Amino acid sequence: MTDMTDFGRKLTQLLPETEIRFRESMAKHTSFRVGGEAEMMVFPKTGEELAEILKLSKILDRKPAILGAGTNVLAPDEGIPGLTICLKDCLDGMERLEGNRIRLMAGVTMSRGAVFAAKENLGGLEFAHGIPGTIGGGVYMNAGAYGGELGQVVESVLVCDRDGNLRRLSNEEMGFSYRHSVLEETGDIVLSADFRLTERPGEDVRAKMKELIGKRSASQPLDLPSAGSAFKRPAGGYAAALIDQAGLRGFRVGGAAISEKHAGFAVNLGGATAADVKALLSAVSDKVYEQSGIRLEPEIRIW
Repeated sequence: MTDMTDFGRKLTQLLPETEIRFRESMAKHTSFRVGGEAEMMVFPKTGEELAEILKLSKILDRKPAILGAGTNVLAPDEGIPGLTICLKDCLDGMERLEGNRIRLMAGVTMSRGAVFAAKENLGGLEFAHGIPGTIGGGVYMNAGAYGGELGQVVESVLVCDRDGNLRRLSNEEMGFSYRHSVLEETGDIVLSADFRLTERPGEDVRAKMKELIGKRSASQPLDLPSAGSAFKRPAGGYAAALIDQAGLRGFRVGGAAISEKHAGFAVNLGGATAADVKALLSAVSDKVYEQSGIRLEPEIRIW
C-alpha cells in the first residue's frame, strides 16, 4: 500500500505542473455545500494528464473518486479517503466540426455548450442551458430537462478507462436511458462528446433558452444550495407532485429541507450535513411510498 504523501511525491515527479491539494473541503466543490475533506485532490488539465494520473493510481489500494462540477453529488461528512480527481475547470474546449456537429470537452458547463451551439446557429441543446454541471457529468448520467436529454443529441463520446486507455463510444454503445449511461457500470470517464445538432437561426435558439431560464427562475429554488432534482421521475407520476400530495413541502431534517418553492428539490437551509440530506431523502421516500405505493429513488449521487 502507498500512502498519499508518497503518491503525491511520485505524481509531482511525473507531472510537475499538475495542481495537488491535501485535505481539500468537499463542501467547496459541491453545489449542496456539504461534505468532509478529500484526503488528496488533483486537477488535471488535459486528457493525457488524466490518463497518466490514472495509470499511476494503480499503485493505490482503491480506485480514485471522479468529481466534475459537483452539482449532483452528496459528499459524505466523513470525507473521501485516498485520491479524488477533479475535472471541473479542466478539459476545457469547444469546436465546430464538419456539418451540424460540435465537440465539447468534459469540463465545459452545459450552459456554455448550449450558448456555443447557438452562436454556431445550431439547435438541439437549448434544454441544457441552465442545467448545472459539466458536459462530462451530464453525459455520464444522461442529464435532461423540459423533454430533452443529452442522449438524444450525442453522436459519440471519447472516454478514458481506469487504466488510462482512451476509446470512442458511439451513441448506441453509450446505452443511454433515463438518467443513465453504460459509464455507470464501466466506470469510464468522459473526456469529450460530439453532438449532432440541427441548423437553426441563433436568435431562435437564444429565444428558446431565455424562455426556459425564465421557467427555471420562476419555479426552482435557485437561491439556495441544492443538487437539482432530488428524485428520479417514477413510472406513473412525477416526484414533485407525489411529495406535495404527501404534505411534505417544507419538510425538514436538520439543515436540509424539501423546498417550499418546488417540492422536487432538497435544499440546504444553512448548516446542513450529508447525514441530514440522506435522512431527509429516506424519510420522504418512505412517506411517499406509504401514501401512494410509489417508491422514489434519489437522482442525487450519494457518495
